[in-house]
Amino acid sequence: MGLKIDVFTHFAPPGYRAALAKRVDKKPYLVSPLELTPAINDMEARLRIMEDFEDYAQILTLAGPPLDAVVSPKDGADLAKIVNDEMAELQTKYPHRIVGAMAALPMHNMKAALKEGERAILDLGLRGVQLHSAISGKALDQEEFFPFYEMMNEFNLPILIHPMRRRDTPDYAGEDHSRYWIWQVLGWPYESSVLMTRLVFSGIFDRFPDLKFVIHHCGAMIPFFSERIDGCYDYAEVFFKTKYTRKLRKPILDYFRMFYGDTAIHGYTPGLMCGYDFFGADHILFATDMPHDSQGGTKYIRDTIAGVERMSIADSEKEQIFKENARRIFRLPV
Repeated sequence: MGLKIDVFTHFAPPGYRAALAKRVDKKPYLVSPLELTPAINDMEARLRIMEDFEDYAQILTLAGPPLDAVVSPKDGADLAKIVNDEMAELQTKYPHRIVGAMAALPMHNMKAALKEGERAILDLGLRGVQLHSAISGKALDQEEFFPFYEMMNEFNLPILIHPMRRRDTPDYAGEDHSRYWIWQVLGWPYESSVLMTRLVFSGIFDRFPDLKFVIHHCGAMIPFFSERIDGCYDYAEVFFKTKYTRKLRKPILDYFRMFYGDTAIHGYTPGLMCGYDFFGADHILFATDMPHDSQGGTKYIRDTIAGVERMSIADSEKEQIFKENARRIFRLPV
């Protein structure tokens, strides 16, 4: 299939990681994931893994924790500059393997976030911005974040959304934490789905029609439950006289289809076909979640490539997923 551009890979540059360790006030965040896999902070280790895959390139995103969760607004602004400078250097140093990188912004410091976002894109050449599904516990449909969306709408570059839910968010009200890793395994797709729904009803796509959100894990719960979403809101409108959909200019599912999904579901082809049936080939991007697997990064790359290649779609559509969509929405020169 030729070049494959992996749009959601996690990395924490060494200079940033050292600076974060000096400022962070919640040490458990530094254990996972920043110290578990060499390829998450060692570029040479990452490149050795990548050499096993012909015609494979990456776009880098900053590995957690979110800046707003662990440092002050001022420190967040300083750390964002450090990591963005390092990310830009990496995409310049390794242009055939690292074809782009996403900016990290101190979203709990909006004035600094807007200034740094402009610098990261215009001066450093980063290809978009990664956000988490909530900022300091606030939903991303809040008006305070709309100046950021206005900026990204004008830049016409994507916003990658990584879900965020923590172990101290319990599964049941009578408990004090989530058990059995449920907070991540099921909680993260839930958080992505809630965010998508909140953004749809916020009217953001009518206000900023060129916004592009890439939702991790193939659109999370939305493709599978799409008909339930449509049916439930129709039912609520008719029988409970809700007014949620009345301010929308288009059918509700048309808005959900404006998001982009990625392929980071560990190679499960039926799940990818579900995403394809909902979004279409032009709104799915190849992504692996590398290096967060039990083999240090190789497993998710191998399994995800195989999962996409098994899809019952035309080779031209697989090429869209593997590279053409990324080239288009990130405006890549490759």
